[in-house]
Amino acid sequence: MDLDKRAQTLLKTLISHHISDGQPVGSKTLATASSLDLSPASIRNIMKDLEDAGFITSPHTSAGRIPTQKGYRFFVDSLVTIKSLNALEISTLKDQLIVSDSKHLINSVADTLSHLTKFAGVVLIPRASKVSFKHIEFLELSKNRILVIIVTDDGGVQNRVLYTENDYTKQSLLEASNFFNQHYSGFGIEQVKSKLVSELKTMKAEMVTLMNAAIDTSGDVDQNDNLVMSGQKNLLETSELSQNVSSVRKIVEIFEKKSALLQLLEKSHRADGIQIFIGEESGYQALDECSVITAPYEADGEILGMLGVIGPTRMAYERVIPIVDITAKLLSKSIK
Repeated sequence: MDLDKRAQTLLKTLISHHISDGQPVGSKTLATASSLDLSPASIRNIMKDLEDAGFITSPHTSAGRIPTQKGYRFFVDSLVTIKSLNALEISTLKDQLIVSDSKHLINSVADTLSHLTKFAGVVLIPRASKVSFKHIEFLELSKNRILVIIVTDDGGVQNRVLYTENDYTKQSLLEASNFFNQHYSGFGIEQVKSKLVSELKTMKAEMVTLMNAAIDTSGDVDQNDNLVMSGQKNLLETSELSQNVSSVRKIVEIFEKKSALLQLLEKSHRADGIQIFIGEESGYQALDECSVITAPYEADGEILGMLGVIGPTRMAYERVIPIVDITAKLLSKSIK
């Protein structure tokens, strides 16, 4: 349905008011706030047309109307007026992105998104294959059990236990650690695997086994570890969601399992620029009353991951969209 200018103005006014106070919006409010020279009867007729077309609905017996998912989608695509961040907000963002390593940087981004929007901030971090080794150490725990401590260039530390058939001495473990750090520091998982294959002839067989096991286990990280979240409590305390016990339970579950959020962010990863999922568009029932706004961040022209905000469908899109967009751009500059 194509909406004429009057219908668009009334719809934008209605949604803006509802986002502001959460209440159904009546014809009198629209007549005052829209600045349209229309009679109350004309406004009621346009409201009925908007309702029949599925853009707004009347909750219970209220005389006012609230936007539907379809109404929000039209608003976001065609009517919203993006508000630029003020100098203080941009300065706050920049200050939060000055940290010593990538791991703390990502956590800071999630916290900042949550703080600025008062909703939940999420960041999908690069997979292990995109991270380089900085240092590795092999330590004997007991016979046939070896602790591998892996430090990556993003500041991450992984501790993995290897169960081996060979019995390694402390000296052989030290030699393996030294060899790895001398030859493979600064390389990613796939690069190290390739180098190991080409250097098999120059290495002892038991060392090759140990190296391969360490590389394999370093890439065997729970996918959920790739998702950093902050401010889940903010989202659950919003008026829309906190009053619905069923909604709270579903959202808590999706935060705990993370897999659905990961899939949603992966879906965003395949698209360009800002992505907005409103209600059922996310494909996950637990997020039916939420909107998710995402943007990619990159380095050297390659997309590394996604960041975003999860809030109720009744959110200030004109404010949250630029926060997500600018944060992604600042993060891209910070990790170059």
